[in-house]
Amino acid sequence: MNQSDFHIRLAEPRDLETLVTFNLALAWETEDRQLDRALLQAGVESILADSAKGFYVVMEHEPNGRTIGQLLVTFEWSDWRNGVFWWLQSVYVHKEWRRRGVFKTLYDYVLRKAECQGNVAGIRLYVEQDNAVAQGVYAHVGLAAAPYKVFETDFILPSRPSE
Repeated sequence: MNQSDFHIRLAEPRDLETLVTFNLALAWETEDRQLDRALLQAGVESILADSAKGFYVVMEHEPNGRTIGQLLVTFEWSDWRNGVFWWLQSVYVHKEWRRRGVFKTLYDYVLRKAECQGNVAGIRLYVEQDNAVAQGVYAHVGLAAAPYKVFETDFILPSRPSE
């Protein structure tokens, strides 16, 4: 991948439609979930309007500026480490661009940004337990499986069809 053909930047309000579209595709492809578009759009707008909640990073293919990948960073305070964990969420690479280094490039960008902050204790993400392809990609860039399982009570999203 020729790096001069690509541009990584923080998402802006003009990216709203692409972020929503990518998130809808992500939920369907990974969890067979059809998200409520209006609720999702409000959530994306909220992140774009309030950097205290997090930030999206997008990768564009030049010269047309077409967005080909995204990820969202949110924050979790760790009292044990007196620092912040950056959580990677809403990771999506357009189908045409998968297995071409897009996620690695986005991840490296976020990793460098985190290292410059001075208070970031680490980077974490969660992945669907049966998504072996994504787990392989994450391991390839240097992320390691943590010794934790995630438990939740979800007040918003409906159960997946198989549940």
